[in-house]
Amino acid sequence: MTDEQWEKLLAVIDGEVFDPLPVGFIIDSPWLPGWAGISALDYYSSDTKWLDANLKAIETFPDIMFLPGFWSEFGMCTEPSAFGTKCRWAEHELPYADKIIAAASDIAQIQKPDPKTDGLLPFVTRRLELHQTQIREAGHEIRFAVARGPLNIATFLMGTTEFLMALRTDPEPIEKLLTMITDFTCDWLAHQKACLPTIEGVFILDDIVGFLGEADFHETALPYLKRIFGCLDVPVRFFHNDAQGLVCAGFLQEMGVNLFNFSFEHSLEEMRQRAGDTVTLLGNIPPRDVLAQGTPEEVTVSVKATLSPLEDRSRIILSCGGGMPPEVPTANIKALVRAV
Repeated sequence: MTDEQWEKLLAVIDGEVFDPLPVGFIIDSPWLPGWAGISALDYYSSDTKWLDANLKAIETFPDIMFLPGFWSEFGMCTEPSAFGTKCRWAEHELPYADKIIAAASDIAQIQKPDPKTDGLLPFVTRRLELHQTQIREAGHEIRFAVARGPLNIATFLMGTTEFLMALRTDPEPIEKLLTMITDFTCDWLAHQKACLPTIEGVFILDDIVGFLGEADFHETALPYLKRIFGCLDVPVRFFHNDAQGLVCAGFLQEMGVNLFNFSFEHSLEEMRQRAGDTVTLLGNIPPRDVLAQGTPEEVTVSVKATLSPLEDRSRIILSCGGGMPPEVPTANIKALVRAV
């Protein structure tokens, strides 16, 4: 993000209203390689192509905040790789992490990774360090430490169904696993900031939160997420959950979250009622059906339908309900900015 974009983000979080409203998108490997005309595998394996794709995005859309900005990542394999998962790579598909926990009893054998040395994590930070000069020459800085959330990582290690079942059948090993993952995540975020002192935000992604009922969320997710969001003293604490978002909405302030990206199935008005007045909302255009598959005219209609009911436009950044999906065309993104 540029200094101007960062200051605007801080101002929005602080309650200042801008006209027009700011526009921001989460962009990473589901969208960026295809849009830039390269394969997913090239995006992950070539630092030059990764950098060029990100530079192309900020040059094409200078008025948009891209979050986290120059995201150094290896898809869903990033954190699981540190635990020893086998990562499967395809030319044009997202990578896949094989699970390594076949039964709850296997959890006792899992060791907490060292983010300085394990898996793909050293490559994440080194990519940013090596290209910090080019990123700065483009007017941007690295602002966020990024990690998948504890439930998200746990499901990659165990399998989603298996993890959710084990919440009920094996609560003690699951508590041990989530505690270990949380300890690791705090280490990982702190290591990113140590490598890149310009970091002043934390970005956590955990869609598995949306699969829980409120009681399970309060017991199984809230204490771990609260620890993670509190582990660094930073002004921006950004949470992404584009599964069911209402289950966590009422606890965002307790978690320490002040910026929230959620499913398009929840309107901005509904989420405002649940989340309260102190959380900045990032959304909420339908990502696939409108932004990716709609026409520019349909994008314009959706923007108007999303914003028209809002009486209070403080702490709103217009985006889609989730990350930028595959195959969103340039024309639709520009139509959204014009409509705002």
